[in-house]
Amino acid sequence: MIAETVCSAVSAAGLGIAAVTAYRRRFLAAARIAAYSLVPVGLVMTGIVGWLADTAFSPTAWAGFVVLGVAWALFATTRAVERRRGGTRAERKAAGAAGREAAVAPKASEPSLGPATRPAAPPATAPRAGGTADDFSDIEAILKKHGI
Repeated sequence: MIAETVCSAVSAAGLGIAAVTAYRRRFLAAARIAAYSLVPVGLVMTGIVGWLADTAFSPTAWAGFVVLGVAWALFATTRAVERRRGGTRAERKAAGAAGREAAVAPKASEPSLGPATRPAAPPATAPRAGGTADDFSDIEAILKKHGI
């Protein structure tokens, strides 16, 4: 009974805040506040609040939560151990047998790369042997442009 009263008071306060927000012409925020403030009343009307109150004060329900927690812990522990070992016993046994058969690759003595080939033509821009002032004209133009 007290839970219903508290939920109703919270909803009334939320609707009051929504009205003030709407008065300030912030209608989107007011609608959002009104939606949040109607949730507690909706929970009371559907009976969820009563169910939660009965569950919270029931030792049988808490024992059930403890059993669920133990089951989850066992499940998580076994999964972690299984991943660390690399699968189930049958999977490890099958992988071990396959690993022994393919220990050496059948074509291990062959080179992995094909025969070396030479490039067909030398690079298109080869540096000139007698460096002249024309070679540095582009560099000088850039330096003058930047004031160096």
